[in-house]
Amino acid sequence: MTPSSSDIGSRRLDLAGTRDFHVAGAGPARRAALSRFNREWLAEVWRSATGGNRYEGVALAAVGSLGRGDAGPLSDYDLVLLHSERSVPSKEVAALAERIWYPIWDAGVRLDHSVRTVTQCRQVAADDLTAAVGLLDLSHVAGAEEVVAAARSTVAHDWRGNARKRLPQLVESVAARHARQGDLAQSIEPELKEAHGGLRDMTVLAALAEAWLADRPHGSVDAAYALLLDVRDAVHVVTGRGRDRLGREDHDAVAALLGYEEADDLLTAVSGAGRLIAFALDGTLRRAGQSQRARTLRVGPRRPQMTPLGHGLFASDGEVVLGSSRLAETDEGMAMRAAVVAARAHLPIAPATLENLASAAPPLPTPWTPAVRDLFGDVLATGAGLAVVWEGLDQVGVVERWLPEWRDVRSRPQRSAVHRHTVDRHLVETVIRAAGLVRRTSRPDLLLVAALLHDIGKVRGAHDHSVTGAELTRRIVSRWGFGEEDVETLVRLVREHLTLIELATRRDHQDPATVDAAIAAAGGDREVFEILLALTEADASAAGPQAWTDWRATLLEQLAVAVRERLEAPRPAAGEPPARTDASAVGTHLAPEVVDAVRAGTPHVAVISGGGSHRIDIVDLDRVGLFADTAGLLAAEGHTVRTAILRTLDGVAVDEWHVESPSGAVPDPERIVRGLTRLAHGDRGPLQTLDRRRAHLPRPSKDAGVGSPGQARALVVPGASSEATVLEVRAQDRPGLLHELGAALATAGISVRSAHIATYAGQTLDTFYVTGTDGRPLPPPRVAQAVSIVIDTCDGVAPS
Repeated sequence: MTPSSSDIGSRRLDLAGTRDFHVAGAGPARRAALSRFNREWLAEVWRSATGGNRYEGVALAAVGSLGRGDAGPLSDYDLVLLHSERSVPSKEVAALAERIWYPIWDAGVRLDHSVRTVTQCRQVAADDLTAAVGLLDLSHVAGAEEVVAAARSTVAHDWRGNARKRLPQLVESVAARHARQGDLAQSIEPELKEAHGGLRDMTVLAALAEAWLADRPHGSVDAAYALLLDVRDAVHVVTGRGRDRLGREDHDAVAALLGYEEADDLLTAVSGAGRLIAFALDGTLRRAGQSQRARTLRVGPRRPQMTPLGHGLFASDGEVVLGSSRLAETDEGMAMRAAVVAARAHLPIAPATLENLASAAPPLPTPWTPAVRDLFGDVLATGAGLAVVWEGLDQVGVVERWLPEWRDVRSRPQRSAVHRHTVDRHLVETVIRAAGLVRRTSRPDLLLVAALLHDIGKVRGAHDHSVTGAELTRRIVSRWGFGEEDVETLVRLVREHLTLIELATRRDHQDPATVDAAIAAAGGDREVFEILLALTEADASAAGPQAWTDWRATLLEQLAVAVRERLEAPRPAAGEPPARTDASAVGTHLAPEVVDAVRAGTPHVAVISGGGSHRIDIVDLDRVGLFADTAGLLAAEGHTVRTAILRTLDGVAVDEWHVESPSGAVPDPERIVRGLTRLAHGDRGPLQTLDRRRAHLPRPSKDAGVGSPGQARALVVPGASSEATVLEVRAQDRPGLLHELGAALATAGISVRSAHIATYAGQTLDTFYVTGTDGRPLPPPRVAQAVSIVIDTCDGVAPS
């Protein structure tokens, strides 16, 4: 009798179990036991369906993970009912198929099924690349074994015979899948099967080997494959579903099941496994292409085409190779020379050459000689070609010889919403971005080294990665032979690599205290400031599009202008305060007719667009609530406020707003003028769109429960300004929040002088410069009131 359908899912999960899940060797044993169960159960289904009768020339076969014997606890069944053309009437085969499929469906097992003859298998494989690769795993489950063997051998023979035609199709298919699913190693929620470096790529490796085009790597690659299978099995057990994605919500449970101390250790291991498989696949695809070209371009022995690249290195069939392994044994800098040559040529280093460079190269001196240090600088300056070359050197351990601290950040995940790469990959990407900025400074070597090391402190247990990184940097660059002054500069660059972007986006760059802080970060040195500025841009642009937007670039440049003006200004006499540019001086450039129109009650609005961001200059009569009204109007128009700098000159507000428009719409100056005019006369109509949008949103609650972001926070930033009280606000974002904050503060008689807005993953990180009606910083009681107002407004608490 076929086992009860209700038992199958639980029995498969029981075989996966939780006891000793993470013990070495448990994974293969678990999958072997599960494979035996699946096949025995399917064999029982077959016996029940056939009624004990022998069906000549008919067999049940498996493909996919079931065929390979590495199915997970809740993987689906991919089955083929095979029959020879004249063995059994087609109607009888169809009836048999139904008697097999229905018990499987009744058991709740997902099923991909087909009924085919050997000839049909051959035809399907010829027409469908995915089916061809899948049929290479065809294995016998029950019935006539000779039919399964015939189908498998026929498909494999055709696969090898058509390798020349199918390889370009396979390469194109793999590239398209990777483009859709992304890179497993760089994902915080990795797709374990379909992503670049995932389980599917191992089947491609096997298919390439089956075509006799290239052998696939084993050893560490097989271990990486086993790890991903273990993670997939754990995901099945934890979620109770046949998923292939390691979701963020399952990180902790999967990590615990697999014996990792914390989720980041699990993600590091998964990333490392994905990188190994991706590197193996990319290299094997190149080997296959080389093998195909060797077969087709000419008959008989073929001498490789070697293009000299210098230093005993050659370009050969799309890779860089070493002319003689003895060069690696005698030249301590040969690995760096190979990296420079390969990256400049945008070619990978051949696997055999990588192995020679890793195994034969003599150790580097400690400290490094100037020649070695200069050569390493050349490596970092190679630009976009560095990524694939660095990955190859990293895979064979060369990078860790240069930088032992690399192992602690290798494949380490980043949970920040703005980051798209693991720590190590982000460092390489930052170096690539910095290589395009080297002409901004007279010390490109310091810029590139700082780019490589700026996040080296993102190690397990680090409380402040900038401080930890500075400590590590001192040790590293001293070992690399930098002089004392350069060591101190590099330590400063790593320690302060976040300072400028934080000041630019969260502080008023026209406030003297902000400029002072930026200059202090650079130690008062103009050249160090320019290096730090370039490092800031390289870091942000490497992180991803959320970290480097048009408005962020604009704000950073505005801060840079203010700092340069201060650094280039004459030094004040002893006892004299430093000179400053009055922020209100912009008002003196207003045309008289503009001022006259504003005083007559007509606001002036000018829009300057650049990329996806827009600067909106608004001149209007100053009044209580102008900030709130403007913020609400812009939100109602669909614009996202990023920065607002507000100034008042003789009763006229001269405000500068920087916004982004998700819809792509350009702000309409005349529409803004009309809206401000109506709001000034008490007409709330322009805000109706915003009110309707907010009415459909759930209000935040202080008692939102487990999993909620919690109560909003408002912090006073001491010393950030001598002219205003500076508040940092962190809360859950919602449409019109800036308008609500401005209105609540205005009601309390607190003026907003400038606001700097940032939103990541639905959370705001806003900075407000506020003053009393006298234009001075708030006294302590009023500071407490302002903090209370901000928190209550963010949390949706109505003012008392």
